[in-house]
Amino acid sequence: MKEEKNSLKLKHKIGYGLGDAGGVMTFALMSSTFSMYCTDALGISPGVIGILLLIWNIWDFINDPLMGAYIDKAYARNTNPKGKFRPWILRSAPLLCVSFIALWSVPSLFEGLARLCLLFGLKILYEGAYTMFNIPMGSLLSAMADNDEERAALSSARGIGSAGATLISLFIMPLFLKKYGESNAIGYAIGAAICALIGFAMCLGHYWLTEERIDTGSGSQDSDSIKASDILQVIKVNRPFVALCVHGLFICMMQYVGNTLSNYMYADVLGDISIAAYGTVLSAPAMLIIFSFGPLIARKFGLEKLIRYGLLISCVLYVLLFAALMLFDVNPWVYAILSNTAMGFAFISIYMQWGLVGEAIDYNEMITGKRTEGSIYGSFNLSRRVGQTIGNSAAMLLLGLVGYDGALAVQSAATINGIKALCVLLPGILVLGSWASFKFLWNMDDEMRARVDEFKISKKQ
Repeated sequence: MKEEKNSLKLKHKIGYGLGDAGGVMTFALMSSTFSMYCTDALGISPGVIGILLLIWNIWDFINDPLMGAYIDKAYARNTNPKGKFRPWILRSAPLLCVSFIALWSVPSLFEGLARLCLLFGLKILYEGAYTMFNIPMGSLLSAMADNDEERAALSSARGIGSAGATLISLFIMPLFLKKYGESNAIGYAIGAAICALIGFAMCLGHYWLTEERIDTGSGSQDSDSIKASDILQVIKVNRPFVALCVHGLFICMMQYVGNTLSNYMYADVLGDISIAAYGTVLSAPAMLIIFSFGPLIARKFGLEKLIRYGLLISCVLYVLLFAALMLFDVNPWVYAILSNTAMGFAFISIYMQWGLVGEAIDYNEMITGKRTEGSIYGSFNLSRRVGQTIGNSAAMLLLGLVGYDGALAVQSAATINGIKALCVLLPGILVLGSWASFKFLWNMDDEMRARVDEFKISKKQ
């Protein structure tokens, strides 16, 4: 069996960060602008879009774990000398770019049912291409890093890439919407094309600068022994994987509840919606600390402890902020700083969780004898998508339950308190659920890590 390659270099970190950046250049627009494109530029009713979103989400639920299992099985059947994951980057990046550009341009050239069918089909194609890119890109971390420090370094690089690409794409698109108007499809098409091409270049950089340094040995497996149903056995015996899935569910619910309801908090409770636009800037100091010192802290205390304490601090900040909102008139800027700091500490888990996925993969191989990075990463992604869907839908449902009425200039006192609870207390509770997954389910202590390390050494002998 071949030896591990040279140590993790700066180019590897840059290359890995470019991977998530390349995907996020398009994905950020899907979560921020796609609905407006459908309703305002294509003239499709919100009700129809709601039904389509449900179907598309179901497709996402299916396609993530299936793609992961297929990647594992394909490599076991026919080992690629260029690696298990990197070849998929070259296969998927062009399809991701072309399908995204087509999705934001071609439907506008047609009318009626043809427009709707094209929108539906191109969205399915784009999501398939994104999954084909994202699963191997994320799984690649396990073939590049072999300890907490390296995993934390790559996770930080991924976080920087994701945050940077989000800022770029959300800066580019509004420029063209302002120039052409929100109901003109041309602005969406130009903005999407530019973001897709930048993302494609980043994806190529990701391919050329990364390296599968760690020989996972998965190519020596019998392809017939790898099945999509293996993930059910993983759920039964792999506690780190279950902990990550529970965490993914809770943290994504928190993220999407916060994103969906943030504007209502600033507009209806604090009376100044413009401050919401500065949220990313206000959370930047916390993100800078995470990216700069995360690997060093992980080396000293461990990646899981870094994440767990970040979640606990976030929960405490949210609860204290809610108490302050119920007792005092909190200045909007003070609220913005405190709420974004609380979210920043919670986001430590989002940006650094990818290193823990690598640990769950190593642990799974030790107890099952199978190296299935794709299946585990794809199924973890599924738990995150479920959390995103629940958070997004539940936020609007709960907003209605607290009595919100968009036709009112001023909401009732009960509704105001309800919005405070939904925007601050509920995220704190959901963060606590994520913390509990690591406190009570995660079992990778020093003794268990030593056992995994011994197993990995025995594989090389």
